[in-house]
Amino acid sequence: MTAADPLANMGVRLTAHGGEIRVWSEHAEKVELCLFDDKDANWIYKTVELARDRHGVWFGRTRELVPGRRYNLRVYGPQGPMHRFDPSRLLLDPYGKGIQRLSSGSQRSVVVDGSFDWAGVTKPNTPLDHTVIYEAHLKGLSELNPRIPEELRGTYAGLAHETTIGYLKNLGVTAVQLLPVQSFVSEQRLIKQGLRNYWGYNTLGFFSPHALYASKAAQAQGPGANLREFKGMVKLLHEAGIEVLLDVVYNHTAEEGPEGPTTSFRGIDNAGYYRQTSGGTYIDVTGCGNSINTATPAVSRMILDSLRFWANEVQVDGFRFDLAATLGRNADHYYDPQHPLLTQIVSDPLLQNVKMIAEPWDVGMGGWQTGNFPDGWSEWNDRYRDRMRKFWLRDIRSIREHGDPGDGVGMLATRLAGSSNTFAQHRGPLSSINFVTAHDGFTMADLTAYDSKHNVGNGESNRDGTDNNMSFNHGVEGPTSSRPIEASRRQAMRNLMGTLLLSAGVPLITAGDEFGRSQKGNNNAYCHDSELTWLSWDRRRWQKDHWKTTQHLLKLRRENPALRPVRFGIFGETTPSASQMDWYDVHGSSMSVYDWNSAENRTLQYMAASTPEHEEFNRILLVIHGVEAPVTVTLPVHLGVTSYTELWDSGNDSPNPEEGPTYEPGTVIEMAPSSLRLFRAN
Repeated sequence: MTAADPLANMGVRLTAHGGEIRVWSEHAEKVELCLFDDKDANWIYKTVELARDRHGVWFGRTRELVPGRRYNLRVYGPQGPMHRFDPSRLLLDPYGKGIQRLSSGSQRSVVVDGSFDWAGVTKPNTPLDHTVIYEAHLKGLSELNPRIPEELRGTYAGLAHETTIGYLKNLGVTAVQLLPVQSFVSEQRLIKQGLRNYWGYNTLGFFSPHALYASKAAQAQGPGANLREFKGMVKLLHEAGIEVLLDVVYNHTAEEGPEGPTTSFRGIDNAGYYRQTSGGTYIDVTGCGNSINTATPAVSRMILDSLRFWANEVQVDGFRFDLAATLGRNADHYYDPQHPLLTQIVSDPLLQNVKMIAEPWDVGMGGWQTGNFPDGWSEWNDRYRDRMRKFWLRDIRSIREHGDPGDGVGMLATRLAGSSNTFAQHRGPLSSINFVTAHDGFTMADLTAYDSKHNVGNGESNRDGTDNNMSFNHGVEGPTSSRPIEASRRQAMRNLMGTLLLSAGVPLITAGDEFGRSQKGNNNAYCHDSELTWLSWDRRRWQKDHWKTTQHLLKLRRENPALRPVRFGIFGETTPSASQMDWYDVHGSSMSVYDWNSAENRTLQYMAASTPEHEEFNRILLVIHGVEAPVTVTLPVHLGVTSYTELWDSGNDSPNPEEGPTYEPGTVIEMAPSSLRLFRAN
């Protein structure tokens, strides 16, 4: 610790003179460190009273604070509406790198030796414009894979297995984004219902990997082995060139509402850690019972220290922040885009070149903040998600059932080109994390097969989960034996995946969408740890075809830099690494104002030419047709273009591994109903 940094070195630090511990509590009157016997985890054999400095940091040292030692904190303090001090409770260290759950349900912090041999393996540092994110559940990704040894399925080692890594490499993604793997527990309500929190958005400790995702062999050795297995996973993924991103939940904790369990923060300093009124009422902007108070400097520092731990000691490549708007709320609980924590996260010297991705909303007042995060952040683009679903699903349904075309191509084109109407000019298209589906909501297959959610199995009488799915079942709710309906659904899936992977911005694929995984219409499967949510490796012919389509699209994205602009272009100027975009109508003429604004116009030709800095010049033509009837399209006559080579047609069940035919400008081609075609402009 230095005078300039009073919050340095929190938690346990091992030294030549024994272990030191530092814990922050502004309002505590006394803090004790409780050490447990090696064999009896319920026997406190030694208690060390900690001293307090003027910054609210409690500290102490003992030679018995060594790797493997179980410990808790006992905190004494005043009574009052904002305080929950109770010295009868044994509390977890907020900075604890190991957590052990006892058979009684109690939890112990555990001192961990973090040493690990990285053998020279470093981070891939994939540029954002080359990044393709694969959002996956750590357990669900490998739990059913028969090619992985049974004892490793569903574990960190299972993700690190050569079969899993080979699958990701072969598909063509560059980063795996894991649903929460920081230590978590299930909510009390779920436990009473006999359910569990599968997704993990209920964090118990911000520095400890979730123990149940370690292999049984590692669990038997204790939290230190769990952390080593996690690091080994990261190392092997990095060796394969795959980045590891973590979905992190710093907006609330597993202590739930005021009547929830007290495991750490509430008992250490309730008034400091949680947003609440002076009368002690929790200000819940997360919908999870509590909200972390990032207006408290020590709390913001804890979040920064957690990020530093995972990014540096564990070598994680980036983070997706759940309900990130909560982190940007000030002392008055309003969102501030220049909140010190938000700006520190992207400017911290210890977090440089780490990808920072916001889920830019929460459920509080003024909670929707897409496009309003500071420079250096990327954001989940829900506007992109909604526009793509609307164009390819809800509008198609409206045309079929009512003859109402909904919207034309104008807003679709804006999203396709990087959402410049959402993200400031200087931030560029890579601020947008484009997605059509995510862990919450319908899978891509279910978007095409269900008009309504089917969440009865969640135990909330189908009340949970969104009703605004913008889905279209194509005539039958759920599974069907109708071949025409099945064909329409698969066509819609190819259109959604094609648009996602051919748009400017950073694409995110939800695990299983590459082969058409279904959750039987459940759009909020957070409490199902079962085959409903695990990835199946037994796939039908059409699923294998869809996987090949996804793989082919990812190959085309890699090979065509015009699809991956780094910057927004400026009309009349040549901007390096910003694709020059031209737009044509069905006749090959430049789009008119009427074409852009007409709801009837659902066919568009999009020409993008790269302005390269680091790659060869490239130009593509993407033809988009959003009506369930074929149409003839005249390929545009464009300066410098002598021919068009077909690269992909969504009207085909499976992609052609070879390049398709070549056409001259002015050629009339026929577009299949509701389809996309991609050409390289030569």
